[in-house]
Amino acid sequence: MNKIILASQSPRRKQLLEWAEIPFDIIVSGADETYPEDLPLEDIAVYIARNKATEVRQVVAADSLKGHPPILAADTIVIANGTVLGKPEDRDDAIRMLQILSGITHQVITGVVLLTDQDEYSFAEKTDVTFHTLSRQEIEGYVDKYKPYDKAGSYAIQEWIGVVGIQEIQGDFYNVMGLPVSRVARLLHQLST
Repeated sequence: MNKIILASQSPRRKQLLEWAEIPFDIIVSGADETYPEDLPLEDIAVYIARNKATEVRQVVAADSLKGHPPILAADTIVIANGTVLGKPEDRDDAIRMLQILSGITHQVITGVVLLTDQDEYSFAEKTDVTFHTLSRQEIEGYVDKYKPYDKAGSYAIQEWIGVVGIQEIQGDFYNVMGLPVSRVARLLHQLST
């Protein structure tokens, strides 16, 4: 498989691409992660991912006269009760978000955008995640130990809270980690044949 450019500094996305044995270089996007307020919830993650990929394409285009490798960008959001839970602002915000998620099913949506020289490929992958009811003590203990301030919804499925706190997952586990890597690998394979 040909090398791609990952427009992300996420250690989880990096790890998933390594596990899938997809060669890549990283160019971190500095794109704004805001979105129009009237954008449908299911379109938000793709919108942000597109901004990330486009920003990196501009950087790459300025540095090379010829074509560039495909640029892969992704963004993950959490939706609970029709509300987007982004990255928490601080400890109190992280605790508030996890209290919302406690005992309910929420959606994790990762938007993926792949830009080639000529084309754009985009999709959104949705996974339903159900948490057990978590005590305030469990939530505070998790937040204080793992400090999930860079994670949508204030949690990472591969940490303690995912192992102990999640009751059920319907959909792609790796999507909840931040990248539906199997679907990405299949897309890249289709483009390389």
